[in-house]
Amino acid sequence: MNVDKGYVDVPVESGINLKDEILRLKKEKGAVIMAHYYQKGEIQDIADYIGDSLALAQIASTIDAPVIVLCGVHFMGETTKILCPDKKVLVPDLNAGCSLADSCPADEFGKYIKEHPGHTVISYVNTTAQVKALTDVVVTSGNAKEIVDSFPKDEKIIFGPDRNLGNYINSVTGRNMLLWDGACHVHEQFSLEKILQLKAEHPQAKLLVHPECKKPLQLIADKIGSTAVLLKYACESPYSEFIVATESGILHEMRKKCPEKTFIAAPPADSTCACNDCSYMKLNTMEKLYNCLKYELPEVEVSEELIAKARRPIERMLELSAGLKK
Repeated sequence: MNVDKGYVDVPVESGINLKDEILRLKKEKGAVIMAHYYQKGEIQDIADYIGDSLALAQIASTIDAPVIVLCGVHFMGETTKILCPDKKVLVPDLNAGCSLADSCPADEFGKYIKEHPGHTVISYVNTTAQVKALTDVVVTSGNAKEIVDSFPKDEKIIFGPDRNLGNYINSVTGRNMLLWDGACHVHEQFSLEKILQLKAEHPQAKLLVHPECKKPLQLIADKIGSTAVLLKYACESPYSEFIVATESGILHEMRKKCPEKTFIAAPPADSTCACNDCSYMKLNTMEKLYNCLKYELPEVEVSEELIAKARRPIERMLELSAGLKK
């Protein structure tokens, strides 16, 4: 089967019900489908589990299934394979990369670490397995503050690759971590001017901002947090209208959980589009998911040596996260 394009390039049979066929194949193969909140709504709806990066990693570490289909981007598939080396881990389209992970090449990051000896290395989960292998502990946007706070105040720390998240963590912890100069193209593109205009048009709306966004947006936010934190806040908040400054896929779950509330996608600066999509996340489609399950391709491959090195910082994150909840 040819997957040179990064996905199974086979036409889907005409007239089939994709949802029904995906559910049939999933049952037939004993597979589990996991999807990130940034996936298309129809993929979220058919998944067994949906969540942010932390939730998906926690779920993957406990799954008892021979086949796991990760509907997200490539580094998420890698993380799942690292935690489940004995499972077959599939991603519908291997071209689903990540601009933030791409902004931190492992060789350059390794050189940066060597130039700053004596530092604990904390890496965002949005990184390649090679970068994770250079890391002491992995974090997500949902647990970064708590994990950084778990280290002594005088701990010398390198944080990579997201400079906006790193700056935010420095500001709320009083740290002075060294920051790798990387960023997410989606969260960097939000327009402060357009958001201020939206706030003027919707004066009762609360602004929800992901910490990967630039500081000016964080300064005017009513709530800063990971996708899971923003979702929880929207559900539990007494307010009924929200402007959401993160990838637009999260609005699907927000609207499902809170149909009585209004959610407005914050717009990017350089587009007439009213929302801000991650083009990588949206590469996964129902057709590709169907073919992925049918042919059990493309499979995420990570060498045993790299799994051994990259697993330790991920497991440390999961251990610290579990301990911080107690």
